[in-house]
Order: sequence, then structure tokens, then C-alpha cells
Amino acid sequence: MEKEEIIIKISKLKQNSIILAHNYQNPEIQDISDYNGDSLQLARIAAELKTYRIIFCGVHFMAESAKILSPEKEVLIPRYDAGCQLADMITLEELKDFKKDYPDAAVVTYVNSSAEIKAESDICCTSSNAVQVVNSLKNKRILFIPDKNLGNYVKSKITDKEIIPWKGYCPTHQKITLADILAARRKYPDAKVMVHPECTMEVINEADFVLSTGGMLKLAKGSEHKEFIIGTEKGMTYRLSKDNPGKLFHDLSPKPVCREMKKIKLVDVLNAFEKNQYRIEVDEEISRKAKKALDAMLDIKQDKN
Repeated sequence: MEKEEIIIKISKLKQNSIILAHNYQNPEIQDISDYNGDSLQLARIAAELKTYRIIFCGVHFMAESAKILSPEKEVLIPRYDAGCQLADMITLEELKDFKKDYPDAAVVTYVNSSAEIKAESDICCTSSNAVQVVNSLKNKRILFIPDKNLGNYVKSKITDKEIIPWKGYCPTHQKITLADILAARRKYPDAKVMVHPECTMEVINEADFVLSTGGMLKLAKGSEHKEFIIGTEKGMTYRLSKDNPGKLFHDLSPKPVCREMKKIKLVDVLNAFEKNQYRIEVDEEISRKAKKALDAMLDIKQDKN
């Protein structure tokens, strides 16, 4: 089936449905979606939407979070096997043992995590609001899971709390190195470097800006700079270029490609509509507990900077 034919079929089948797509999705998926965004933006949209059905083009934990926030809605993910290696780096048993070692600590969980991990947490965060979330807590000791890189970034911004990161990491962002930045700067000497806080601290320390994908979009649109080097998953460069046609965006490296994010194709979205697949379901008790952690995050006023 030709691409144009698939797109026409999807548009006819949409009816009372909304397509959400993460900024790392394939370009053709971003183009057919009703809303593109980062994890925080999509979480807020999913919670506020009045539509009955959500087709979530992202990875499994994102669709799961949408279902937790809106249990009355039907949430479908076009590829059920689109997972997250970072989310898989901590088990429920490991988290419970971690908490036992630090009984006075609050658990801050990155949204890149399973529902059962969120259910054992005090509050969730995304890359765009992690510092705000940690600052909102009265606890002086924080267990930050599962991303050590984002945890170390938060630690570098907050001095009055003890941040204890878990050992997980995003394999896609871990591929970006200091040598990559230095090489990109030599190749594009007039460009500003934006990197994601899932990168290592040596990469973060060399960048001009450290931002979530939503933050990158906001800065690029409002900045007087015309050229940028982008240190995150490659799908972001397409989104930035599309939204800012008068500016140049270069991948910092060809290495950061998330194979899980790239699994969803147009035909998968069509199948989601035609076959009503794949429906996200979350255990009621786990959902209730996880929703408390997600709601606590969403209740924090979003930083306007």
C-alpha cells in the first residue's frame, strides 16, 4: 500500500480519536499526529483531552502513563513491543531494596519507567521539570530513579539535598561523547550546542544549553541564533527544522538513534485504527498508586523559563 493511501485511510478512520507522537518518532508519524511533544507535554495533553480514544505513537511507558492519567479513555499503541531500555534497568524488587536502604528518602521517578515502578514512588518527573520536582519536596534525601545521568544533572543544580541516583541510563544518549561535541563544534563553529539531560555530565558540561526536547523547541523558536547542533535522538532534528524553516540544525552525531522509538510505521498506525490494536491496560491498584505520583508531578507549575 502506498504512503499516500495509508495517510488517507488514517484520516478517514480517525473520528473521535487523537494521535499523539513523541518528538523522536519517524518524520511521517510526526506529520500525521494531532500533537507532537516531549514526555511532559504529552502527559498533560493526555490528561486534558476530551476525546474517547488516544493513539499514542511513542514507547510503552508513555502510552501506559496516558492510560493511568485517563483510565476512562481507550489508549492504543501501534507497536506493543516498542519498549524502553532505560525503563527496564530497574525492577520492582530492586526499587524496594533501594528504599529499605534509605528509609528517610523520597523517591523521584523519571517517567521513563513502568507503571509498577511509578506506583512505588512519591512523585514522577520528566527531563523538563526534574529540578523543579526535586525542589518541591521537603525531604533532604532523594532517591532518583532510574536514570543516573538525569539524576547527576539534577544533583549539579541542587546543593541543599542529597541526590542518590540509580545506576540506569538511556543507551541512546549514552552514545553521545565529549569527542562528538568537540568534532561538531569544529565542523559548525557558528552553531550553539543543545543537549538532552540524559547525556553524561562531561557532555552536559561542554554544551551551551541543556534542555528537554520541548525546551529545545522553545529556545530554537525564540533565539536570535540561526544555527544549532542537537545532542539527542535524531528525530528531534526533523521536528526542529520543520518548526524553524529559517534556521539550521545539525545532528551532533549519527549514533543516537532509538530503535524502539523508530519501530512505529504508518502501517502500524493504520492497523491500530482498523484492528483496534494494541490496547493498553493497567492493573487497577497499580494504576491508582501510579496516578498519585503522576498527579503530584502535574500539579507542579511548569517553569516558564
